[in-house]
Amino acid sequence: MTETWRHDRIGSALRGENPTVLRRLEAGFAVIGDVQFLPGYAVLLADDPAVQRLSDLPRARRTAFLADMDRLGEAVERACRRLDPAFRRVNLEILGNTDPFLHAHVWPRFDWEPPELVGRPVWLYQRERWSDASHALGPRHDTLRTAITEELDRLAG
Repeated sequence: MTETWRHDRIGSALRGENPTVLRRLEAGFAVIGDVQFLPGYAVLLADDPAVQRLSDLPRARRTAFLADMDRLGEAVERACRRLDPAFRRVNLEILGNTDPFLHAHVWPRFDWEPPELVGRPVWLYQRERWSDASHALGPRHDTLRTAITEELDRLAG
């Protein structure tokens, strides 16, 4: 599979071609992040690429998207707590400053983070963290992917 899915993340998820998809949820797709410098980083993608902001959705879909964000956040929290004793908490963010489609970031936070960053927004990490190949999503994250997916399934029950 080529990397073209990166240019159409939602469309590729709808077509079953986005390899980062963990689960289809009610109003979107739970995906694992392309970068894993904070292991467990995940994103909720809205299931309509034309939707740019939360307020573009009708109230019922907006509520469903927020419920999906909550479910993904709790799944990441449970998986990370199980896999890393230094897990602290999860940060949830809907920003929309770069990508032109509705999405929510789910950032796990850990006690092993640098002291000057552990209590600050993730976006203050050096730019190199985002592009460093050592932090790229890969097969070594399969256990983490499985753990988050299992928690998503438990929370659906």
